[in-house]
Amino acid sequence: MNTIVHANTPEENRFETISEFKWCVDCGGEVEFEWKGTLYTITHPEGMINISEAWKPETEKWCATADEALEYMIDGVRLREIITQVEVKARTI
Repeated sequence: MNTIVHANTPEENRFETISEFKWCVDCGGEVEFEWKGTLYTITHPEGMINISEAWKPETEKWCATADEALEYMIDGVRLREIITQVEVKARTI
């Protein structure tokens, strides 16, 4: 018997609150999101949180907590101010 698992819609993936984002990232969740046509990733190499514009290591920021990641600047605005508005392409946890 085969089971088909459907992908979440962007609306199902989005963060409704900052607390939801913090829980996801602090628990090891990885996130891929888009803001104004640019893709960003949040990963967890080496036990740290790494946030950057996709495929641009020069934009990366290493963080110990989700609160630190929320201070990442995108277009002159902190991630904290837009995280509930970004289009989340994929997320774990």
